[in-house]
Order: sequence, then C-alpha cells, then structure tokens
Amino acid sequence: QVQLVESGGGLVQAGGSLRLSCAASGRTFSSNVMGWFRQAPGKERDFVAVISRSGSTILYADSVKGRFTASRDNAKNTMYLEMNSLKPEDTAVYYCAARLSSRAGISTFGHDYNYWGQGTQVTVSS
Repeated sequence: QVQLVESGGGLVQAGGSLRLSCAASGRTFSSNVMGWFRQAPGKERDFVAVISRSGSTILYADSVKGRFTASRDNAKNTMYLEMNSLKPEDTAVYYCAARLSSRAGISTFGHDYNYWGQGTQVTVSS
C-alpha cells in the first residue's frame, strides 16, 4: 500500500506562484515513478508532469512547460511541483500519483498509476 497526501494548494493571482508537495508513505518511495495530474471542473483529468525514480528524467505537458518544475526528494519521501507564472487556466484539483513496479517506465497516462492522493485545489484568479 502507498499513501499519498498533497498539500500546498490555494488561491493565487495570475502571474503568481505556488509549490505543491506530495508526501508518500507505505512503501519504498524511490521505487515509484511519480506523476502529477490535474482536473478542472467539467473536464477530464490531464497529465501535468512525471518524474522518474531517480529524478533524472522529467516530462511535462506542453501547457506547463517552462512554468512548472517537478522534483523529488527520495530521502524525504516527497515530490514537489513548483508552479510559476500561473494562469487562470491552471485552476484545477492537482493530484499526485504513484506507479509501482521496479520495471515500469515513466508514463503520461493516468491509468498506468496505481495510487492517488486526495488532491489539492489550486485556484488562479485573473
């Protein structure tokens, strides 16, 4: 079992910044590929970023590239998402997810992830 808890969401003006955290427990964090996804009201869940077990490989959605930075600290069992230059269209519930398997690679598809956090709301006002 893996437990994931997101934090750091909130209300921010356009152009502002937020830093999300995802604290993991239950299994060896460094064994998991970790991802960030988001879901806006009335829309499907979208991929935001994925980070490999070591943190050496990170992929971003085109919509956030250059503005968001994903990272992880395996010693602290925590993943982060630094969000800068936020736009109203970034408003969503943000979820972190863990992909278990020592052989699984990074994935941008939500159905490849085994565990999800409860989500944290990010609201960007114009």
